[in-house]
Amino acid sequence: MIAIALAAAGLTFAAPASADVDTAFASELHGYGIYGQRDFNAWIAKISCKRLRENVDHNANDSAEFIFNQLQRGSTTEQAWQFLGASLRTYCPDKLPILDDATR
Repeated sequence: MIAIALAAAGLTFAAPASADVDTAFASELHGYGIYGQRDFNAWIAKISCKRLRENVDHNANDSAEFIFNQLQRGSTTEQAWQFLGASLRTYCPDKLPILDDATR
């Protein structure tokens, strides 16, 4: 009986699970005025990382163009770049240096 009470207390005071990465990504996009289905946007971000890893996109400009073509009509170039930055930070931080290369 005491063991059950201790286990229940442990569950009550356990730290909450970390937020779902795709949900956090969607929240960041909403801050930029980018909406759409959470799963679709996460999928585009993951595909963007894959395209960079497989050298389909050779640089940030290529990636931003790919993303821009996937965003809802009426999206801006700035939003495509914001989406790219969020994608890299969230799903492939090893590719973040391409953003620095784009500013040179």
